[in-house]
Amino acid sequence: MAATHERAVLITGAASGIGAATALRLAAPDTALFLTTRANEDGLAATVDAAAAKGAKVAHGLADLAEAGSVDALVNSAREALGPIDQIVCNAGRAQKSQFGDFGRTDLGTAFGVNTVPFVELVSACRADLEASAWGRVVALSSFVANDFGVNGTIFPVTAASKAALEALARSLAFQLAPSGTTVNCVAPGYTRKVGGHAALPPKAWEDAARATPSGRIAEPADVAAAIEFLLSHDAAHITGQILRVDGGLSLL
Repeated sequence: MAATHERAVLITGAASGIGAATALRLAAPDTALFLTTRANEDGLAATVDAAAAKGAKVAHGLADLAEAGSVDALVNSAREALGPIDQIVCNAGRAQKSQFGDFGRTDLGTAFGVNTVPFVELVSACRADLEASAWGRVVALSSFVANDFGVNGTIFPVTAASKAALEALARSLAFQLAPSGTTVNCVAPGYTRKVGGHAALPPKAWEDAARATPSGRIAEPADVAAAIEFLLSHDAAHITGQILRVDGGLSLL
């Protein structure tokens, strides 16, 4: 049976926050979504129901993308449910506040295993689909900490390293896939309000982060989702290998 949707989008970290907000912005009768998260079943179920209510075809699955073999199994499930994958939003990740002397080899490996390696495995597993698609898009979620240090007196060295590597990999992939028309870009949020899930900072630190941001507030998940939606759109067909900062001016400091 021929697909009834124009694109199939795989979104990781879709149970809450930016991932959930992105799923709801994209949800429409002409869009199929495969939504995944590591463990937040209730949050994922809520996102699935809300996206389906907007007319999207929605499939979902749980996966810890840091585990070997999990990405291939996830992509196979997505293809079985939706057919070829046209677009990927690599959103799942984790921030770790630390200082030199507080972390070591294991912490670096964990950060790369959560924030970097799943991107490589996802795009590698879906590369043929992306190259064959008439609407191929990849958006990877980076972070302001990859390039901006010492904002509000807080540093995230292992997260910075893993996200900087993610940006370099995304730009390399953008060059490789450009002849096929598939675009690859990063969105780098600043401090963004957490809606469920793990928060990297205590409440007082979030208040301080808002004061440290030139715009005077932290981002809402919808602010970041809007940027992702644009980069996935037809209008962004000639934009690739870029990093779009949604940070309220943090990168100006």
